[in-house]
Parts: sequence; C-alpha cells; structure tokens
Amino acid sequence: MVLVAKSFVLFVAAGLCEIAGGYLIWQWWRNGASRFIGILGAAILIMYGIVPTYQPAHFGRVYAAYGGVFVVLSILWGWGVDRIAPDRLDLLGGAICLAGVAVIMYWPR
Repeated sequence: MVLVAKSFVLFVAAGLCEIAGGYLIWQWWRNGASRFIGILGAAILIMYGIVPTYQPAHFGRVYAAYGGVFVVLSILWGWGVDRIAPDRLDLLGGAICLAGVAVIMYWPR
C-alpha cells in the first residue's frame, strides 16, 4: 500500500509540473507575460521529465497510466485556476481515466 501511495504522489507531482510549466509558457507566449515566466515554465517542465523516473514500473506503463492522472489534474486545474467547473461528463471521464490508471499500474499481475 505504501508503494501505491508513493506512486500516486509521484503521478500528482509530475502532473502538477507538466500543467504548471505548460500554463506558465502559455501565459508567456499567448498572453504576453514576462520572459521570466516562460523560463520558469520551461524549468518546471524539465522537472516534469525527471519526476516520473522515480516510479517503480517501466517507462511505457508509467507514461500510459500517467495520461489518466494528467486528464484528472487538468480538469482540476481548469476548475481551480481558470474557474471553469467540470460538468458531469468531465467527472465521469476523469473517473474512467483513474480506473484505467488503477488497472495499468496497480492491478495484480
């Protein structure tokens, strides 16, 4: 159970790095934020590339499962940062994605 919790924390950390880094670059490139914001976004995206390497599974499995976590975190980011509340289909899709993560990463083999 500790391994699952550690793995999930790593997924969330990677997701936050990817989304925050991408968001900062978006702000710089599309919305005219300072160059520093773009550089900070790029540095955070580098961290996104490093964090998943601490997962116990192999690359393909980690990145396949990570996609499901990314979907849910993106919905939550949109809700928390952009103030766009998810609708019931967003929530259903997110739940389906997390079920996929559970099967790919944590189902007994």
